[in-house]
Amino acid sequence: METKKDWASRLSPGVNAIAPSGIRKFFDIAAQMDDVISLGVGEPDFVTPWPIRESCVYGLEQGYTSYTANRGLPELRQEICNHYQKNYDVTYDAATDVLVTVGVSEALDIAMRAILAPGDEVLIPEPCYVSYQACTTLAGGVPVAVPAKIENEFRITPAELEEHVTERTKVLLIGYPNNPTGAIMTRKDLLAIADFAEKHDLIVISDEIYGDLTYGDEEHVCFSSLPGMQERTILLNGFSKAYAMTGWRIGYALANPTLTAAMTKIHQYTMLCAPITAQIAAVEALRHGEKYMKKMVAEYDRRRRLIYDGLTKMGLECFEPKGAFYIFPNISSTGYTSNEFAEELLKAEHVALVPGSAFGACGEGHVRCSYATSIDKISEALNRIENFLKNHKK
Repeated sequence: METKKDWASRLSPGVNAIAPSGIRKFFDIAAQMDDVISLGVGEPDFVTPWPIRESCVYGLEQGYTSYTANRGLPELRQEICNHYQKNYDVTYDAATDVLVTVGVSEALDIAMRAILAPGDEVLIPEPCYVSYQACTTLAGGVPVAVPAKIENEFRITPAELEEHVTERTKVLLIGYPNNPTGAIMTRKDLLAIADFAEKHDLIVISDEIYGDLTYGDEEHVCFSSLPGMQERTILLNGFSKAYAMTGWRIGYALANPTLTAAMTKIHQYTMLCAPITAQIAAVEALRHGEKYMKKMVAEYDRRRRLIYDGLTKMGLECFEPKGAFYIFPNISSTGYTSNEFAEELLKAEHVALVPGSAFGACGEGHVRCSYATSIDKISEALNRIENFLKNHKK
């Protein structure tokens, strides 16, 4: 009988070095249960607005089913440039500075692969999106976590970054508004970060997928709009969150021509191009989708206030989120780890959320709740969480 081979030993060291996503575990379990309210997956509960869907239907009727240019449809690249000129007064060249990708996830992956050499270090403020460290590792880089503190509203400071910078540091990766905390960075905050990046001659990757989802008086600040930052910034964005287009898988990267060309090399050999139907829909979103987006943002704001008030009244310490559609309550007073809290809550009350440890070690003691679901479901989830807190202490 043939001896069973150890196939795991033949896998890439980079793949072996990363853990499966900490988000999906609980939703695989929840999918097998009845009466579960999910406050977990970061996906809008809205359907893509009809005019955007209709543009895709029309494109199919007209036979638009071919490849596009590797960099994306010229009209989409131009609309992206128009958007940044109009909203942030940043000028990009549609021919050389824009790459349309299969979601922002691909944009992040190829940005890392385009600029990292083995051993290059990437500063990553935590808590952070689960892909940041994994993409760094898979590209041969070394992720360096920089803890952000709840007492500073999870904003990162130059002083905190200075504690972790070394001669191998090449990249600063930031994501604001933040997933999972809902934190934002003000213009003053970002100007200080820009000075730090310039001082250490770093490339900045700025993930701004939640840029349109901000609340209150503070407006989103595009990092590349700051003085001297456009040349050294790879700006990532897309359509999933603001236009409820997660399944369309359409994103983009903006950078200087050298960086964009390097990313395009990888893109053309691995993806070739983003789907033409999604690109057609993205053009419509930029041209006529703003009013629908603003309605969705207003509804997220209503839900944000409901869940923040509900969790704080239960006695859970919460930073009031200012962007995205997440809240990150501190559950350490219960005596549970974040993983235990999520497991026990799911079993006892059928509410699914994500343990904070999925977003980096400094997320421990917190859980992420998404309020991208209906008011009724949020209200019922809050009732169930309150019941759990009354009846379960470790």
